[in-house]
Amino acid sequence: MDVKIYVTPTGQWCIKLKEWLKKKKVAYQELDVIESDTYRDLIIQKSWQMAVPVIDIDGKIMVGFKEKELEEMLKKKK
Repeated sequence: MDVKIYVTPTGQWCIKLKEWLKKKKVAYQELDVIESDTYRDLIIQKSWQMAVPVIDIDGKIMVGFKEKELEEMLKKKK
């Protein structure tokens, strides 16, 4: 399972997402949209907006940290 999260370093929901993923022992690649214009452009392309966090699990996109929906997405990929 390939999990990428597009975040900002100080975003409240980005921080909560990272803590939640670590607690669940989910490996992920963190991509900082402030540091990289490429990552910023990718979230716009994938989600049609600039909100963060954007979660990409094997190409399936979620905008925002919605714990129950994320749990379901992860279960389907196991």
